Amino acid sequence: MEKIRVENVSYSYQNQYQKIQAVKEVTCSFEAGNMYAITGESGSGKSTFLSLLAGLDCPESGTILVDGDNLLEIDRDAYRRKQVSMIYQAFHLFPLLNALENVMYPLELQGLSRREARQQAAECLEEVGLGEKILKQYPKMMSGGEQQRVAIARAMAAQGKILLADEPTGNLDSENEAHIVELLRRLAHERGYLVIVVTHNPEIARLADQCITMKDGRMV
Repeated sequence: MEKIRVENVSYSYQNQYQKIQAVKEVTCSFEAGNMYAITGESGSGKSTFLSLLAGLDCPESGTILVDGDNLLEIDRDAYRRKQVSMIYQAFHLFPLLNALENVMYPLELQGLSRREARQQAAECLEEVGLGEKILKQYPKMMSGGEQQRVAIARAMAAQGKILLADEPTGNLDSENEAHIVELLRRLAHERGYLVIVVTHNPEIARLADQCITMKDGRMV
């Protein structure tokens, strides 16, 4: 089922010296239950395109439809809070919160009681392969692989079915990388998530259901 449709989308931004046309007339669609890889050289527009899908930036022209609704015509704060989650190469965990509290955070924003949030957060952490021993550990005490799993558990806790990942294995060794990629594939294939991964990693591209290449802001 088509989850996101992008129609002739362009986006530019101004740096210190010039206007950069980062995304140029892109048209594509993404279906729930699949994992997509977006590849390309640095500066090709991959991360900017992901920000557009996340509702963090607005296209200058063209349309992004999510479940048939124009992203510019809906409450984008609610969209980011309830429908879409992002994970990054740098993890972005709250350093003063332990693993359990990091995952509880989006649940409490949704209005769950602390007890309910604690229970659901523990379940999410268990799903990504982290047991009780990790619950009270702070990010600085965790390995890179553990931190990224906590970040994915937090994204799952937000309960949106769109997961956007920007170089999620960039800071991981090959063993942890394989675990994270398999976890993302399972979220797509077993739980119906739409997973879109920006990556330079050819192994992730190989394991994706579809690989898209960007060059100079266009899909090729």
